[in-house]
Amino acid sequence: MKHDIAWEAISLFHGLPAPMIERAKTIFEPRSVPAGQEIIREGEQGDEMFVLVHGRVRVTKSMLLPGMSLPILEAGSSRKVLATLDEHDYPLFGEIALIDRDIRSATIQVLDDAEFLVTDRDRFFRLTEQEPELGARLIMAIARRMAGTVRKGNSELIKVSTALALALSRTKATR
Repeated sequence: MKHDIAWEAISLFHGLPAPMIERAKTIFEPRSVPAGQEIIREGEQGDEMFVLVHGRVRVTKSMLLPGMSLPILEAGSSRKVLATLDEHDYPLFGEIALIDRDIRSATIQVLDDAEFLVTDRDRFFRLTEQEPELGARLIMAIARRMAGTVRKGNSELIKVSTALALALSRTKATR
């Protein structure tokens, strides 16, 4: 790893005492990824979690379910950019798959050469079994992150459903 990492600034470790952070560090390995590669692909299974420590990534999500097509989207991309993130605040990716080893919910593409800290489900849960207090605190940090994601998703869903209801009511009014 070429860059110094402020481990205490990683959201997963906020509020943890230094000795706990030192023990948690042992489950992470550095990984360098060149620009243009996808580290996570929506719809694929995975069990790794990434912390971006240098570089820039783009988070995208398909606007269509698999096998679905809409003529209005055929000319352009059916992917929506959710975020473009850099190493500030050390963003996390893949925490859902780390917990449930299910399919990925978004695609993460590396825009600039990047460095990550990576752990997988086996290493993470081995640590939580060996260090129950540390494990509980890490799982709570992931749970807080997931809760925030659900709240944001709920808010976006309300906006979309309200916009759709307004559009449909206007369509009925013009007929």
